[in-house]
Amino acid sequence: MTSPTEAGLRGRMGVALTAAMKGRDRVAVAALRSALARISNAEAVPLDTMPPAGAVEQARLGAGAADAPRRELTEADVRLIVGAEVAEHDRAATHLRDAGRPDEAERVAAQATVLRELLASTW
Repeated sequence: MTSPTEAGLRGRMGVALTAAMKGRDRVAVAALRSALARISNAEAVPLDTMPPAGAVEQARLGAGAADAPRRELTEADVRLIVGAEVAEHDRAATHLRDAGRPDEAERVAAQATVLRELLASTW
């Protein structure tokens, strides 16, 4: 079994999410779920690479028969995705501040900080 450090940033995020859920840290839970979802979405294969649907009698049957293999992301890919998530949160916080919504801006900025700290701790 690999430790969270060996599993890379994604593994550390999973461990952090579990801890945040146990600690009822809503800000960290929201930030980590959002970033992990973004990583999962990046692993999805484009629809144009899927074979077209055919006749029912030619279809494969059984559990997982229609599943496509997911793309495998490198650690660098994951770091870029999380970095983009941090940048998006920073932009959103700035817009919220400019719109006169400081409480929401602080919440979004705190989410960016959670992810930024994870990025910094994995190098």
